[in-house]
Amino acid sequence: MNKIGLIIIGIFVIVGGFLALDAMYTVHVTRSALVLQFGRPVAIKTDPGLHFKMPMLQSVEYYDKRILELAPPAQEVILKDQKRINVDSFMRYRIVDPLEFRKKAVTQAQFLQLFGGRLNAAVRAEVGKALLADMLSPKRDGIMDRIAIAMRQQAKEFGVKVVDVRIGRTDLPRATAESVYNRMRSQRVAQASQLRAEGAEIKARIQSNADRERTIIIAEAERQARILRGEGEGQQTRILNDAFGRDPEFFAFYRSMEAYGKAFGDGTTMVLSPDSEFFRFFNEINKGAAKQ
Repeated sequence: MNKIGLIIIGIFVIVGGFLALDAMYTVHVTRSALVLQFGRPVAIKTDPGLHFKMPMLQSVEYYDKRILELAPPAQEVILKDQKRINVDSFMRYRIVDPLEFRKKAVTQAQFLQLFGGRLNAAVRAEVGKALLADMLSPKRDGIMDRIAIAMRQQAKEFGVKVVDVRIGRTDLPRATAESVYNRMRSQRVAQASQLRAEGAEIKARIQSNADRERTIIIAEAERQARILRGEGEGQQTRILNDAFGRDPEFFAFYRSMEAYGKAFGDGTTMVLSPDSEFFRFFNEINKGAAKQ
């Protein structure tokens, strides 16, 4: 066999190998395959494994069978009470009919763009009927359920099954958040002022009761003191009278000592005659000492 024959055989082998490789394709367990002939769908393969197609004439497009996620950009929605909120929603779906999916959406990117707009429209329609308080209460679940029903109905024409639809975050725009904050702050300030006023009233009432009880206690104590003082003075008078009756001279001496104490206790200067009655006991003491 000459060289030209070997070359021709080699070419046929290479071309045959290329065609054989091009005729085979593998479907993964997580994917389904759509066979196209000149751009037109001719077959759908969902069973995993090795499959064959016409080389050069047919091509294969793969679609994920797993649950996928669609998360359009957040949007601002006007609520029923004219409040504005930023709503972030997302959807989980699965492609169940690749042929219908390709007919309607053509590509995955176009589906995300198209169906993302529909999801935002459904969210605006349902959330726009609710109040701000509804978005922060169990009514939120009912809103999401109605959105999911609307999206499931629209998803059928795309060969898509909607698994779940959720509203992630509902944030107030900056201007609205500041307005709500200022209103809440005003309410808290008013509430604090009311509590302070009530506290001042309670304080005044307690202080008034305490002052009244203090006045009563002091008055009662003074009354008891006067009674005890009167009893003590009466007892003192009885004792002094008894002492005077027993020894008048000692009583006179005792009263003179009291008079001396009161007269000279504060450094008072007095000019008196030495034989004055005021110094009678001193004179008697001096006379007694002279006799001795």
